Amino acid sequence: MDDALVRAGRALRLVLLVALALVFLIPFYLLLRNGLSSEQDITSPAWTFVPAELRWGNVRELFADPSVPFARSLLNSALIAVATTLGTLFLASLAGYGLARIPYRHANKVFYGILGTLLVPAAVTFVPSFVLVSSLGWISTLRGLIIPTLFPAFACFVFRQYFLGFPRELEDAAQVDGLGYWRTYWLVVVPNARPVFAAVGTIVFLGAWNSFLWPLVIGQDRNAWTVQVALSSFTTSQVIRLHELFVAAVVSILPLLLVFLCFQRWIVAGVERSGID
Repeated sequence: MDDALVRAGRALRLVLLVALALVFLIPFYLLLRNGLSSEQDITSPAWTFVPAELRWGNVRELFADPSVPFARSLLNSALIAVATTLGTLFLASLAGYGLARIPYRHANKVFYGILGTLLVPAAVTFVPSFVLVSSLGWISTLRGLIIPTLFPAFACFVFRQYFLGFPRELEDAAQVDGLGYWRTYWLVVVPNARPVFAAVGTIVFLGAWNSFLWPLVIGQDRNAWTVQVALSSFTTSQVIRLHELFVAAVVSILPLLLVFLCFQRWIVAGVERSGID
């Protein structure tokens, strides 16, 4: 009897998990379905789960559209997301390690000051940041899109909290071998902190890839557009190209899925160890 109840409970959990998975997959199905449909199929009141004709040519049309340099936008987003992620991991981890391990009487004050910036709405600093970037001549450049976003306080907070619980024995052994703070950080701490680096890096990468307002304002030239800005150009007051919008959304999601699949194990481990909710 108990075995039957256990099997029934497992079967019920499996059914619930499958049902939830299908619910979460519905948006992806709609993107793919509409991306391979014509404008008439998308807007038709007679809904069909699979369009009568799968228009694979929509993908070719997307990259051949002269009004939207989508391939260039993909490249820009990739460069910005990768550079922002690497720069943030380097700077924020250094700051977090310094605040957690290097003796300094004002370390807590500096840390609380960094935390205080999390309370400031982004809209408050948006205009001053734009004026600074404009005065430096960085409008429509990768420097203007990347450098102002390299040090999020959240990443510094996560690294500092993680390094507070990092085993001191490893660092003590490194110092006995004559390593200073920098070599201890680079040769001992970083290789043993891959989960938190993966977790923070994924969050930063997603944020940089999905960023819209800052790239919209700074990337004023079409050659400086990112994926999100390019997506917005398919629905304007002059033209609405739904099939290109949907297929472009599918293409723009693929790099995010790839990043998550590659770093899934480390992401989960990093979330568990760093206490990210």
